Amino acid sequence: MEVKFQTKAESKKQQQEEFLKLSGGERFLKFLELSRRVNKLFPPKNPLSFEERYKGNFLLIHKDLQHDEMG
Repeated sequence: MEVKFQTKAESKKQQQEEFLKLSGGERFLKFLELSRRVNKLFPPKNPLSFEERYKGNFLLIHKDLQHDEMG
């Protein structure tokens, strides 16, 4: 293990440089991964069903799309 001492600004700059080296697709996957981790750490208090979330909204749903895929 390596211990490195640096300022917050230096650390932030290094993280930003490493992130910008990733391709667009890799950045998007990192964003999705982060989103999943945040949702696991802070789950919704009262998860709503699909019908409750979209009540009153006009939705076009393809006939081949199964109900359990819409959640």
